[in-house]
Amino acid sequence: MTVGSQNDIDALKEIGKIVALTINEMKSKARAGMTTKELDDIGGLFLKKHGAVPAPKTTYNFPGNTCISINREAAHGIPGNRIIQPGDLVNIDVSAELGGYYADAGHSFPIAPYKPSLTRLCQYTHNTMMKVISSLKHGVRLNEVGRIIESEAKKGGYTVIKNLCSHGVGKSLHEAPTEILPFYNKHDKRVLKEGMVITIEPFLSTGAEYVVEQMDGWTLCVPDNSFVAQHEHTIIITKNKPIIVTAV
Repeated sequence: MTVGSQNDIDALKEIGKIVALTINEMKSKARAGMTTKELDDIGGLFLKKHGAVPAPKTTYNFPGNTCISINREAAHGIPGNRIIQPGDLVNIDVSAELGGYYADAGHSFPIAPYKPSLTRLCQYTHNTMMKVISSLKHGVRLNEVGRIIESEAKKGGYTVIKNLCSHGVGKSLHEAPTEILPFYNKHDKRVLKEGMVITIEPFLSTGAEYVVEQMDGWTLCVPDNSFVAQHEHTIIITKNKPIIVTAV
């Protein structure tokens, strides 16, 4: 969507804050020994308490309130009876709707005991996301998103998962601009406009360059033993720095 009023901005900030707080709540309760379903229930209750509706469930009939992905799972992990283990890499992706407005955010973090390599991967991916966000404003080419992600990944010794993209959001979970690629595409002539609402979500990997859909029809896994971290914010493009609506 493109915001048309202060009311749009306020509504996006409201659902964005709920999404961010849901991730914080889930991360603070995540423990080795609990199932991903138990963690998802915490997120679902938190969203309900704040009047928000889980977007994957209502939009795509996803079998969970949130996406919880572990280790080789990069995205769209279905909450279930999988037990979180010590040292696991966990990704929580929360998208929700309130009053017809949508926000989408994700966060990767390790479970204790912390492996330095996973801690670095998560922090570096977060820093990459923030570097992209701080570089965007009205008039900047959309392919700058991919250029920065690709460049930063290479500098950090990581690879980019190329078949997971950022996207437009706001009045629905996925909308134009679609397929904001995580690598540089010189043929993409699209330009960011003031008021545009998009996600920025780099997926950085210690090996694989793509993910593969599993038999459950949802979970996206790397085809090797590499690890993937994702961080995601929903932002509004302005003439200066973007407004991050999924920040607390």
